[in-house]
Amino acid sequence: MSPFKNLINARPNDQFFDLPSLPMTPEGIARSFQHYYAYTLGRDRDCHSAYYPYKALAISLRDRLMERWKCTRQAYDNAGCKRAYYLSLEFLMGRTLSNAMLNLGITDAATQGLYDLGIALEEIAGNEPDAGLGNGGLGRLAACFLDACATLQLPVRGYGLHYEYGMFRQVIENGNQIEEPDHWVRDGNPWELERPEFTQRIQFGGWTETHKDATGRELVSWVGTNDVLAVPYDIPIPGYHNNTINTLRLWKAAATDEFDLGEFNSGSYPESVARKNEAEHITMVLYPNDASENGKELRLRQQFFLASASLKDVLRDWIRLNGRDFSQFAARNCFQLNDTHPAVSVAELMRQLMDEHGLEWGEAWSITSQTMAYTNHTLLPEALERWPVRLFERLLPRILQIIYEINARFLDEVSTRWPGDNDRIRRMSLIEEGHEPQVRMAYLAIVGSFSVNGVAGLHSQLLIEGLFRDFYELWPKKFNNKTNGVTPRRWLAMCNPDLRELINETIGTDWVRDLDQLERLAPYAEDAAFRARWDAIKQANKRRLAETVEQACRVTFPVDALFNVQVKRIHEYKRQLLNVLHVVHLYNRIKRGDTKDWTPRCVLIGGKAAPGYLMAKQIIKLVNNVARVINGDPETEGLLRVAFIPDYCVSLMEIIAPGTDLSEQISTAGKEASGTGNMKFMMNGAITIGTLDGANIEIRERVGEENFFLFGLTAAGVESRREHYDPNGIIAADSALLEVMSLLESGHFNRHEPGIFDQIILSIRNAHDPWMTAADFRSYIDTQALVDEAYRDRERWLRMSILNTAYSGYFSSDRTISEYNRDIWHLESVLPRPL
Repeated sequence: MSPFKNLINARPNDQFFDLPSLPMTPEGIARSFQHYYAYTLGRDRDCHSAYYPYKALAISLRDRLMERWKCTRQAYDNAGCKRAYYLSLEFLMGRTLSNAMLNLGITDAATQGLYDLGIALEEIAGNEPDAGLGNGGLGRLAACFLDACATLQLPVRGYGLHYEYGMFRQVIENGNQIEEPDHWVRDGNPWELERPEFTQRIQFGGWTETHKDATGRELVSWVGTNDVLAVPYDIPIPGYHNNTINTLRLWKAAATDEFDLGEFNSGSYPESVARKNEAEHITMVLYPNDASENGKELRLRQQFFLASASLKDVLRDWIRLNGRDFSQFAARNCFQLNDTHPAVSVAELMRQLMDEHGLEWGEAWSITSQTMAYTNHTLLPEALERWPVRLFERLLPRILQIIYEINARFLDEVSTRWPGDNDRIRRMSLIEEGHEPQVRMAYLAIVGSFSVNGVAGLHSQLLIEGLFRDFYELWPKKFNNKTNGVTPRRWLAMCNPDLRELINETIGTDWVRDLDQLERLAPYAEDAAFRARWDAIKQANKRRLAETVEQACRVTFPVDALFNVQVKRIHEYKRQLLNVLHVVHLYNRIKRGDTKDWTPRCVLIGGKAAPGYLMAKQIIKLVNNVARVINGDPETEGLLRVAFIPDYCVSLMEIIAPGTDLSEQISTAGKEASGTGNMKFMMNGAITIGTLDGANIEIRERVGEENFFLFGLTAAGVESRREHYDPNGIIAADSALLEVMSLLESGHFNRHEPGIFDQIILSIRNAHDPWMTAADFRSYIDTQALVDEAYRDRERWLRMSILNTAYSGYFSSDRTISEYNRDIWHLESVLPRPL
């Protein structure tokens, strides 16, 4: 008999688990650190690696998170509260150590405890790898939202995938992007907790069979499947100073233990297990390039794997607490779909409720359509995911059946509302007909959700006027706006500690949880002594950024120059190209001797291009070639410096945002859904140069037009200009742009690589250029001249900087999540018992 049999059967009472709370003092943290370093990790004075001290500290802090984590889960169970689940294929978490210390309120204690042992915290914190589980803004937003949910003490769990290899590591060789694997969990992840007892079995392939039960009801079985196991790994998400620890659950794919014994006995062992080993590929790499057929299949596998495992987990938890009565399920659960990636959840929840739990279609649809909520993150039609019907048929045959049935019932509703309007029926169908029929995933999400939201005022307006107009006309009450926000904990309090202390001293500490309080800083913009202190902090942050650029790029940034920064995913609509054209214009002015009243400028660009996005990669190459020519020219010394910083990531942004003077948010109007980098820069006192696009509009409204550098066409202006767009006429009529294009076309920046930038040049001159780069050039360089003038007036610039921080409160993720909760989730805050 197992010695644990009585323990398992008896379910020990709470006394069994009531251990003394772990001390949060320097001495207590130091003792934990010594214990884990010496005994768990087996290290001693002869170990010279900084990784093991980091890991010992991480485990020490995880213990302190763990006791609060369990109390939070128990509080949610005891409250019987409504819960929400945030489903996302991306969570760009960054590093956890500093954020955990800040939110636990033990940064000073940990720093002192290590100091007493002769260890500097900053020397070991940098050994934590970024948890690179996202491509950019979408994943970072999800991370900010989880932080806000925990800080607001809302019962929200995140669900994502445990990628073995995160976003690729970007290396620049001869100006070109080279992708290298980012094996971020190679040395393990001390923050995660494997939970194999909650493993789920996920079906792929096979076929469906129909039969009837004893009452004559028709039942469908999904059989002959190739199954994969989903093993959960939990990561704690601490709230700020409130003892709430929420959960991010990441699913890792694992093979089942089954294989074809006949093949094995016949000597074909490799073949017998190969199919099962392939299962683990599902979570091997973040977001495969879906340009190929194999890439498409793997990406769809990832999406269904996330949806199926997460929904099964939620239903398991429901049954644990409520039994198999689903009558209150919709009233007490909500699923937030982060973009179209988890949209297959609509059909999969229907399948589970009907096929696995015996509900009728009507009851299952009532639950599904009252629990699903969809957030759209794009205005680009090509970014709305569509999957070939034949791929669904082969990979997810039962899901395809359900989608067809959802579509048939939905189109009946459309036909009833607009009799005989076959064009509308065709436009709104979940299945796009044609040579290769496609499943429209965004449409599935809209039809199956009770709420559809955009992520900035303009974005939401353009959705209902354009991409989703038909659906808005059918269900206007479904649509709403939730302007994005970012967490002030990581993006101001943690990454800018000197500024944090100045703000604390000036207005108190409550702003970290109520960012609107930053408005109390506004009067201090007129205080010369305060401006001087603000300036000193900004200069120190710029020195730190300059040191980072020097190490990464071998380019020296003089700290008294204007630090002009554009870091984000490389994409044509974000218009890094327009930024480069301005840089070439400045270089051309220097070469012509036009440097009167010059403002020294350091231009920093960074970001990753999708591996298959050739134009984006060419833009990276152009940036690097232009930088090499400019930085190598003695005439630019002290006037202009340019650098492309490789491998842009969360931890780099934590250095970049505090050290930036001018934030470039220059997307073609009507193309950027929201943007969140713009908010991080604003919080840290950078001034924005931007178009009326995404959240730029709301930033300008709050900070005032005099503290924002606006240029370019509006979204409506872009559309009206498109019909008669003549970039070659614009170039010919603008001497500055003509000279810039002449430099590019002469091969000045690619003397030994003829023709490599021809596609970029053709795109600028193309009358069908959707990004209208040439159209905005004149407005852009004129506005940049106003930037130069403002920066030379140091006191004016400091006032603008202070006011940008002061009016950034609206862009806190706490405000965004409060709106999600007020309008969509309807959760109650739950407080865990005090320790």
